[in-house]
Amino acid sequence: MLTIYHNPRCSKSREAIAYLEFRKLDFEVVLYMEKPLNKKQIKQLLKKLNYKPIELVRTQESLWKENYSTKSMTDEDIIKILALNPRLIERPVIVKGDKAVVARPATNADILINQ
Repeated sequence: MLTIYHNPRCSKSREAIAYLEFRKLDFEVVLYMEKPLNKKQIKQLLKKLNYKPIELVRTQESLWKENYSTKSMTDEDIIKILALNPRLIERPVIVKGDKAVVARPATNADILINQ
């Protein structure tokens, strides 16, 4: 079963949902903007992605640029910021078991589907 961390306001996230539906795949949707991930969940996601915390940040978001981009931060600091500001989390993220991908483009989901 696939899980997609989805923001309905994001066109790339909607494209990923449409792609999974087109492929007729079963998946669960997590609306992480409505129920933000906690630090432990973000750490688990990072492990599945094999990402450093900064790689999961939407660094082009004005919130990041204006408030955080020039600060020196530890990985823990970045994880805390992501937990407090879910819109800064790169999206969409699709998870299957202990692996995950950022589905930009949506066809990145094939990496998980074809396992």
